[in-house]
Amino acid sequence: MIGIIGAMPEEVELLFENMTEKKKENHGIWTFYRGKLSGKDVVIVRSGIGKVNMAACAQKLIDTYKVDFLINTGVAGSLDADIDIGDIVLSTDCIQHDIDATKFGYDFGVIPQMDCSVFKADEKAIELALTVCRKINTDISVHTGRVLSGDIFVADRKVKERLVSLFAGRCTEMEGAAMAQVAYINNIRFLVIRAISDKADDSAGMDYNEFEKGAIKHLTGLVMGLVDVL
Repeated sequence: MIGIIGAMPEEVELLFENMTEKKKENHGIWTFYRGKLSGKDVVIVRSGIGKVNMAACAQKLIDTYKVDFLINTGVAGSLDADIDIGDIVLSTDCIQHDIDATKFGYDFGVIPQMDCSVFKADEKAIELALTVCRKINTDISVHTGRVLSGDIFVADRKVKERLVSLFAGRCTEMEGAAMAQVAYINNIRFLVIRAISDKADDSAGMDYNEFEKGAIKHLTGLVMGLVDVL
């Protein structure tokens, strides 16, 4: 069973529309849609924005539906000049950039008393997603790299430069690393897929509103194509 999570309604609406044999089930604050996508058994849910919403939703999804693979789909801000608005980034690994226990001798992003703070995505899924994206999204570029997550919408050039310097991330958003940590804790494979909606700088708000719809269309095609070959 594949679990697919998006933070916002826009990130999952097209996936809902393409599902067959849909069954809606409510658990807690979340509405889960169980059915088939590209002929495979899936559960799709909107988590809500931010790391806590994502982590709680991902754990509920795992506990209730016994999924063995997690996909987080959504938009992000680019941290790399080579990654343009509209492009897609596939996570090689994920880090929470807003964890700061440096006063106790830890590096930025390190979770105290935990054996792992850099959560690696499934390598086979990365390769499959690369192949699918290059085939169906010929009008954009697809990249791999580190996805950063934190409870902040990055729209400041200085913050962006700091994140690049500290973490060498390729994009930043607000949920992916939280899902990645939950996947790690439960020994479940995962992949975070992000379409770039802005440059994570002073133009971020304007860019986001203009490019979000096109980005999500590319995401939906990629997620459906990936599910088909997983």
